[in-house]
Amino acid sequence: REAVAAGRIDMSDEAARAIAEGLVKKGDVLAVARVAGIMAAKKTADLIPLCHPIALSAVTVDFTLDDHGVTVEATARTAGQTGVEMEALAATSVALLTIYDMAKALDKAMVIRDVRLIAKTGGKSGDWRRPE
Repeated sequence: REAVAAGRIDMSDEAARAIAEGLVKKGDVLAVARVAGIMAAKKTADLIPLCHPIALSAVTVDFTLDDHGVTVEATARTAGQTGVEMEALAATSVALLTIYDMAKALDKAMVIRDVRLIAKTGGKSGDWRRPE
């Protein structure tokens, strides 16, 4: 089973440039956000009541930077008996929150938006993909 989620953080051009150029005082924003997203996926059952603990076989967190912010896409996989939508959504959300935390000194007006499930495979309900 696999699930893909995505989200976006909009920010000033200055903050986006600082992230892209590695000039944020707290360190490498995207590297830290990637680790935070992976950790969140692994801890989803601890964060969200009634979520089952799942043995994940893979979690990836990828970033697309532009002049106005960062788009995050997270993928979670398992061979287990339950879906991993919540793990992908948690990874996306925590990666976005980490970006905010690390860059807030540059732009407190950043906006996290459009956190959503993109696609999922497997399970009783079958495959699903968000309509374009």
